[in-house]
Amino acid sequence: MKLKKIICWPPLLGGIGAAVTITILTYITFESVLSGTNYGLWLTASFGSSVVVVFGYPNNEFAQPKNVLFSHIVCTLVGIVFVTLFKITQDRSIFFLAIGLAVGISVMLMMLFKIAHPPAGGNTIVVIMAQESFQFLLFPIITGAVTIIIGGVIYNRFILKKKYPLRWS
Repeated sequence: MKLKKIICWPPLLGGIGAAVTITILTYITFESVLSGTNYGLWLTASFGSSVVVVFGYPNNEFAQPKNVLFSHIVCTLVGIVFVTLFKITQDRSIFFLAIGLAVGISVMLMMLFKIAHPPAGGNTIVVIMAQESFQFLLFPIITGAVTIIIGGVIYNRFILKKKYPLRWS
């Protein structure tokens, strides 16, 4: 009986789901035939936080697929707008203000559209600091977020038999 309790321990199960999903994203990024190509970047730091929410707290509003996908997209787009339209670079004296403003706008938009997923707020910072372009939106942001959602559905719904997602819209 104790072994079953250990195996079914929610923190262990959440950790396993997160580990498998991040391993897949890391493998595709660094070891697959796609690595080193324009299609090979599937991993970014904010995904480490996203798997905490999706696999550890799948019933949370922030863990729902709509929130995961669209908040990553919105926050990345805000960063891209600051880099491309406003030409914000690290050597400008307003760099620190731009990052703060961009993150504030990202939070405002996530709240406005009811798609909050806190880990995605980090994308805005990464995009501005790394001076990323629109390609970053597709690889790794959209492909990685979709991979996390698919992993969350397979793991939570089909393996753990939890109701995930709570809703798609």
